[in-house]
Amino acid sequence: MRWLFFGLLAVHGLIHFMGVAKAFRVADLPQLTTPVTRAAGIGWLAAGLALLGTATLFILAPRLWWTVGLPAVLLSQLVISLSWRDAKFGTVANALVLAGVIYGFASQGPLSLRAEYRREVGRRLAQPSAPPPPTEADLAPLPAPVQRYLRLAGSLGQPRVHHFKATWRGRIRGKPDDPWMEFTAEQYNFVGEPSRFFFMEATRSGLPVDVYHAFVGESARMRVRLLSLLSIVDASGPELARAETVTLFNDLCVLAPAALVDPNIRWEPIDARAVRAHYAVGSNTIGALLSFNEAGELADFLSDDRLAASPDGTHFTRQRWTTPVREYRDFGPRRVATRGEGRWHPPEGEFAYFEAELLGLEVNAPSPGSTPQ
Repeated sequence: MRWLFFGLLAVHGLIHFMGVAKAFRVADLPQLTTPVTRAAGIGWLAAGLALLGTATLFILAPRLWWTVGLPAVLLSQLVISLSWRDAKFGTVANALVLAGVIYGFASQGPLSLRAEYRREVGRRLAQPSAPPPPTEADLAPLPAPVQRYLRLAGSLGQPRVHHFKATWRGRIRGKPDDPWMEFTAEQYNFVGEPSRFFFMEATRSGLPVDVYHAFVGESARMRVRLLSLLSIVDASGPELARAETVTLFNDLCVLAPAALVDPNIRWEPIDARAVRAHYAVGSNTIGALLSFNEAGELADFLSDDRLAASPDGTHFTRQRWTTPVREYRDFGPRRVATRGEGRWHPPEGEFAYFEAELLGLEVNAPSPGSTPQ
């Protein structure tokens, strides 16, 4: 779809040069019966160049292309109106371009969920911190399986985690019989002030869907928009905050093991390959069972404190939640799992609702960088 729209912009822009050729008698175009003055020819040239510039920015600068696309389509429609009999069908192309411009503003403009995500992340990145790296003494109070996991993850000798950025691709669904939706996503987590910002772009029935989770302290909000315009879900409240607390702790366990050296976590040893943790953020304290494989890597995360949201986000149901993970690899000096699932365990039987592959991980990343396009 993206390349089809690029083709529309490019072809529509090139067709405008027929008006230039007519005005300056560069070519004999008998199909154009309406005379075109040289002044109008300059207008056709400007509109064509503006549309070609829009096409270029659409690929190279997807955050900004719509700012050029709007004046381009208005100029194009003006010159079309001057040669209406010959060029009236160009209005159809302009209507499609205008629809794209509106979507570009909705998905990338200052009122978009993506822009809000960038602002929230940027505000926190403006307050960097460089605490000392964790040491063997920091690991000593932790249960043996957790100590082993942190060593395998490369936590010792590295800067302590202030924040991290992760990029993903995968698929998601609501129920076992729902079709899968492909997605790309980016998230930032901040450890000192426990917070999580997660932005996802998915596709539902061929239409784009934006999903934005924002969790700071005890405040959580989840919003879903179809075509970046139509609100499908706008959920908040204490139940969502409790659910997001579980997700935040899961992120620390999977993506930033070094952050598990935290006074807000209380550990209960079980055996050589399992521990129970209690994680507190504000008034919420959640529990989770961490299971490790023979190599000492985290293999699964189980919590009975996660809440499943209804399709419209208006109510939540407590349900067992697990996230088995696998395929560890290095991201710089840190080693983490790169594939995982989110699984619900309702009475009628467990099912995977989320499958993801970790594409990139940056600890203490300096800037938001590129969001999913």
